[in-house]
Order: sequence, then C-alpha cells, then structure tokens
Amino acid sequence: MNISTLIQEAESILSPIFFDIDQRVKQNLKKTLNSFHYYHLGTHHFSSVTGYGHNDSGREVLDKVVAKILGAESAIVRIQFVSGTHAIASALFGVLRPGDEMVSVTGKPYDTLEEVIGLRGNHQGSLKDFHIKYRQLELTNKGTIDWNNLKMAINLSTKLVFIQRSCGYSWRPSLSISDIKKIVQIVKKQNPHVICFVDNCYGEFAEELEPTEVGIDLMAGSLIKNLGGTIVNSGGYVAGNKKLVEMAACRLTSPGIGSMGGATLNQNRLLFQGLFLAPQMVGESIKGSHLLAYIFDKLGYEVNPLPMSTRRDTIQAIKLGSVEKLITFCRTMQSYSPVGSYLDPIPSQMSGYEDQLIMAGGTFIDGSTSELSADGPLREPYIVFCQGGTHWTHISLILEKIIKEIELCS
Repeated sequence: MNISTLIQEAESILSPIFFDIDQRVKQNLKKTLNSFHYYHLGTHHFSSVTGYGHNDSGREVLDKVVAKILGAESAIVRIQFVSGTHAIASALFGVLRPGDEMVSVTGKPYDTLEEVIGLRGNHQGSLKDFHIKYRQLELTNKGTIDWNNLKMAINLSTKLVFIQRSCGYSWRPSLSISDIKKIVQIVKKQNPHVICFVDNCYGEFAEELEPTEVGIDLMAGSLIKNLGGTIVNSGGYVAGNKKLVEMAACRLTSPGIGSMGGATLNQNRLLFQGLFLAPQMVGESIKGSHLLAYIFDKLGYEVNPLPMSTRRDTIQAIKLGSVEKLITFCRTMQSYSPVGSYLDPIPSQMSGYEDQLIMAGGTFIDGSTSELSADGPLREPYIVFCQGGTHWTHISLILEKIIKEIELCS
C-alpha cells in the first residue's frame, strides 16, 4: 500500500478516538479553568520578585491552583527543580530517613533514578548512602503488576511504596489511574502508614483523574513535560499531602525555608499559561501516539500501546529491531523538527543513563520532549520511544519520510 494512502486511512479510522480525546481535553480544561477562577487569577499574579522569593503572590497562587487541579492538599511548583528526576529525588529524600525502607512495586525504576536510589554509579549521596533500604517487586512476564505478590511485598517496616506510572524505557503497559487506585487499596490494607508515591512524568492530563485523586500521598513530575504545556522554560512540581509536600520543599531549599522560598524570575505568566495550554498539548500528543502505533503496526512492527488502546500517558514505543533503524528514525524526526533540523543526532552517553542514547528533539525548550521527540537506549531490541507533539498533524507529516528512510535500512 502507498504510504500516503495508509496515513489517510489511519487518520480516518482514528477519527472517533480523536473525538473521545477531545472530550477528555475538554474535561481537563474545565478543571483547569475552574481552578484559575476559584483563586481569582489576574495579571497582577504575573509579576515576580527577586532574591529569596519572599511574598511572591503569583507563586503562592500557582501552588494553590496546581494543587486544586491535581486534587491534592498542597503543591509546590518551582523553576528551581532541574528536572522531573530532581523533583522526585527531592520528594524521596524529603520524606525518607536512615533505616526506612522503600519498595518499588513497578519493578526497576527509570534509568535516571537508579543512581538516586544507589542501584548503580558511585553513590554520591544516594538513598543507599543514607542507609535507606530498597526492594523491588518484579513485574510479571507480561509487564504488569504482580497483583498476587503485592500484598506480601509490603510489611510493617515499609515506609514508602514507589510507583512509576509511565513505562519509561521498558516494554510494559503504563499504569492507568484505576491500576494506581488498586495498588493504594492493597498497600494501605497491609500497612495504612505507608506513603504511596507516584512518579507522574508523562501522565498528567492523560486521563480525567490524577493519582492524588485516588489515594496517592505524594507525587512529582516535570514542567517541561505535560504540565508545562510546551512553553515553560524549566522546573518541576511535587503535590500531595501537605506535610509531605513541605518535607520535599525543605529538601529543595532547606529546613526552615521550605516552600516559602524560590524566586520565580519573571516566569509566572509562562507557568500559568503553560498550565492552561497543557490539556490541549497532551491531547495532541496522545493523538499522535495513536497515529504512530497504527501505521507501524500495519507495517508489521510491535508497538506499545496498541493502536486502538486507551492511552495512560504520552509515550509511544515501537520495537524497531536494529540499531540502524533506531538511529535512522531519530535522525529523520530531527530533520523534520522546527528547531535544529540541520543537526544530525548521534548516539552518546548522557548523565544518569547506563547505556548510550540517541535523541531527536528539535524543540524550542531544551529537553521539552512533550513538544515532539524520539529517543531510545542503544540496547536490544532497539526500541524507539516517541513523546509529545504539539500538533498531531506534525507527526502525520513526519511519518511518510520516516517510513521511507527506515525501509532503506532493511
């Protein structure tokens, strides 16, 4: 079949799914607007302060707005968070103490968290260095939660349960909100004092509810992913139980300062505007993931999630099967990016990752994978992970060129 014809077929068949996605965007936008209205957001909240960041009314309202949107008691939204990993690390170091035990119930965590925990690297101040114990419950052979053994994984000495919502660089289903709710119910029944924590990167606004609305005590994520609407320059957030959020804030700043510090450096308008755009940007990204999955599935590649499956985050994985195809995919996507189209991505080592990576990300904000990106570690079976896309039509334009280039690798 002609590639152009196949793409047109995909767009037609997926139109009912695109309509459903638009309805979810509408609900999440309504939730966002209601929060803006509730806290009387005005242009005076766009002004900023310098230095310590004391009495920044815009930042204070932003924290409240985000907490309300996420159904959380409290939230801190700070440009001082370098990344989602930094926000997650601040939360973990903030609430865990020497002798505490952390249990990951979603198997091995995302690559950049391995050194945070102390699973590899030279342990420069890892959780392991602070005598925080770690265990993990392996996933089943199908990549799902081991529900049968989840109860036995939690005991009275467990302080925190770690849940990674997204698949990360693994070939498994990302967790749905109903999955997360079920984990919380099982864990709390075994030990009601356990802190249930979610790495929420790539998951915000993918569904109509967030983890903190179904019993999660604490979660964290990045602002240059979903919640920043593709226009926020930097930062991350932590949301959940008020006491736990403040403990995380004290790790970001210092005890005694906590959430009261952090100059916003004239970023408040972008932070609010990005939040307003976020539901729409996530919706476009999810449409693009359906389109990618449909086309590559038709071409005989394994895809995760499947073309017609309900999305739980913004990541689409495609098992390409060779290093040549992985590199070609990323290079071609880079050539169709709005920024740096002339650049040629090459595999390289990156801080926090064990394997070499190749990354395509011709984005306006460096590292803002939610704008449109494709990347993957150079390890078998050579999976490319696609995130983002501010317009699903942009992905449609790229697809024909990518497929032609990949076919030349065969």
